[in-house]
Order: sequence, then C-alpha cells, then structure tokens
Amino acid sequence: MKQQRISIYIISSIACLLLFCFSANAQNDSIASVANDSVKVKLKYGLRVGGDLGKLIRSTIDDDYSGFEISADYRIKRKLYIAGELGYEEKKTVNDYLDVNTKGGYIKGGVDYNMYVNWLDMDNMIYFGFRVGGSTFSHDLNNYTVYNTTQYWNNFSSTEARTYDGLTAFWSEIILGIKVEVLTNLYLGLNAQLKFLVAESDPGNFENIYIPGFHKTYDSSGIGVGYGYTVSYRIPLYKKEK
Repeated sequence: MKQQRISIYIISSIACLLLFCFSANAQNDSIASVANDSVKVKLKYGLRVGGDLGKLIRSTIDDDYSGFEISADYRIKRKLYIAGELGYEEKKTVNDYLDVNTKGGYIKGGVDYNMYVNWLDMDNMIYFGFRVGGSTFSHDLNNYTVYNTTQYWNNFSSTEARTYDGLTAFWSEIILGIKVEVLTNLYLGLNAQLKFLVAESDPGNFENIYIPGFHKTYDSSGIGVGYGYTVSYRIPLYKKEK
C-alpha cells in the first residue's frame, strides 16, 4: 500500500513537472511571437532626384545626338511613388531622302509601383510605371529628295534649308525597371519604356522622323521604345513605421 502511494506520488510529480514545462514553453512561444509581431521597420520618405547616364554617354560617343534628362520621384505610400522626367534632345537623322536636325524639350509625369518585397533595412525597387508625356520641338530640314514613282522622271532633290518649328507631340508610356540602393540613399537604375503616340503636329511636307522624349517613330506606327540608365539620390525628409 505504501509503495502504491509512493508510485502515485512520483507519477503525479512527473505529470506536474511536464505540465509546468509545457506551460512555460507555451508562454515563451507566446512572448516570442508578440516580440516578433511588435518589430517595426521605418521606411524612408523623401524626394529622390537624378539623371539619365545613358543619354550623357550617348552624347559623348554619338556625333548625331546630344541630350540630357533629369528625373525625380516622391514616395506617397509604401509601394507607390509619383514620378516624372524633364529633358532635352537634339538628333540628326540622315537617310536616302532626308537630312534633318530635330531638337526640343519634353516633360513626363506619372506613377511607379514597387513590386519587390524588401528584406529588413533594404530599399530596392522592381517597379512598374505609367507616364503621360508631351514635347515641343522643331525640325531643320537641310536637304531632301522627292522620290518619283514614274520611271520617265528622275527624283527631285533640293538643298534649300527649311525650318519647321512650334511642333508638339503627346503620348503615354509603360515602364518596367529596377532601382538598387548601392550606398545609403544612392541608387542605380535601369528601365525600359514602351510608348504610344496619342497626337502630333504634322510638318506638312514630311513625317516626324524623331520626337524628343518619344524617340524614333518607326514608319508612322505610333509606337516608340526607350531605355534609361539612371543614378539618383534620395533626400530623406522623414520616416514612417511599416
């Protein structure tokens, strides 16, 4: 009888010890979960400004091109940015029938959405963007050749210089790009642009071969493409908890 009581006492003690260990472990898990859930990450908000390195490099190696572009964005939500670009381009186009210089400025505005989920303390972007753009430009027509489809007449050529100014164009574009923070608040980026021409001024005697900001018009298809290599710096204004 005494041995039975001792056995029951030992079993009860072991059960209580196991119950205590289980309760303590559950409490620790609960504390750890609360601690993990209470970790707060501060996201940087501010104005990020930069420029297009691609246009500057092209200006130095291509005798028929010069231009620059200034870009900026501002974070309004965790993944959403308002963004825009301002630039100027000069482009000489020479083919079998035209020798024309195009120059003018452009402005674009829209939004970028960051699709990338950053780790702790990272601030990189893989983004999708949308822009609307407008350009004012002019053409200096140096010489041209009028192609004659009748075999009995030769093509007509003229070296009389003409200027067509006050031209405008408007378009929309879709952007896909990345931005990587290489140093604190310093970013390198790469993007590709697909553009859709909405409206343009017609010079009259020929079509717009090149539109600043929109680029080559690809035989009146109304579709243009572009790319950019950017460097930018964020001016940190404040932080918000994630």
